Amino acid sequence: MSKQEYPRSPKVQVGRLCHLARLFDKIRMRHEGLIQDYHYLTTGFDKYLLELLHINGEDLEKRVLAGGTDEEILAWIKSNGKMVSDEASQQWNTMVLNGTPQNEQAQQRFNGLVEALAKSRGVVVDQLPTLTTWVDVIECDEGRL
Repeated sequence: MSKQEYPRSPKVQVGRLCHLARLFDKIRMRHEGLIQDYHYLTTGFDKYLLELLHINGEDLEKRVLAGGTDEEILAWIKSNGKMVSDEASQQWNTMVLNGTPQNEQAQQRFNGLVEALAKSRGVVVDQLPTLTTWVDVIECDEGRL
């Protein structure tokens, strides 16, 4: 049995931005058939990052699939979108790394993800590491926490 592959952690930065490396990986891996159940481009951190960079998701997808290094794709983003200031990068990174559910609906979704994660591991929620942020859930689900 082969080990499940995952995109890079949302903590990994490209161009001073958390989650951008993960987004590149999600695009590549989805088109290689390595991941099917990852939503990308139109939801969550992906959507908000694309908005921050002023980049169309389909255009980024085409560019990533054309090949190249993270740095080459970052250069394309800089010429076709908007690179953000150091201050905006710091705000983005803080939001990604420390983001928690901000309303009852989001809290219910978060709780459901945690419960599903516990069930997939055959344990009760209390046996999981303490999960308080969205990144915690990703890291735990992908075996990094």
